[in-house]
Amino acid sequence: MVVLGYYSMYGHVEKLAEEIKKGAASVEGVEAKLWQVPETLSEDILGKMSAPPKSDVPIITPNDLAEADGFIFGFPTRFGMMSAQFKAFLDATGGLWRTQQLAGKPAGIFYSTGSQGGGQETTALTAITQLVHHGMIFVPIGYTFGAGMFEMEQVKGGSPYGAGTYAGDGSRMPSELELAQAFHQGKYIAGIAKKLKASA
Repeated sequence: MVVLGYYSMYGHVEKLAEEIKKGAASVEGVEAKLWQVPETLSEDILGKMSAPPKSDVPIITPNDLAEADGFIFGFPTRFGMMSAQFKAFLDATGGLWRTQQLAGKPAGIFYSTGSQGGGQETTALTAITQLVHHGMIFVPIGYTFGAGMFEMEQVKGGSPYGAGTYAGDGSRMPSELELAQAFHQGKYIAGIAKKLKASA
């Protein structure tokens, strides 16, 4: 099973997550599950931020991670790093860390930023530290997405670290190319998780 855990305030990361799930589920024999991490902000604050209601995707708990064969984690960028909501979730995985229950399992990341200089790669780089302490195997997509990685005629988020999108002022949703890269990431990491499980 590949777990797709994400946090999305305005729906951009969730849109990528849905496409990544489709990609992961396209690999024969792989089950992909979509979860969202708990919200840490109050309804009052979310209302002032004009955040839409959360979807009905189940809320993940740290113990849900222990059952997975691989992970793909997604979050918006906050000042060049993962959002506090996702960090709070990972901070609650201390029990899994002590017993190294996630060690040796593949993990990828995806993200959203507000602008092209908003931290797509710094968010990925700083998120890797979370995987390292758990002993997870970071799986970047590299340039396996092919020509889509070299697109210069349209705005495209993402990088060799993982799929991504630019939210702009919030009105821009992931483009078809960004969604295609997300699908590719899901399929790519699910394939690796399947191979690692088979060889265990």
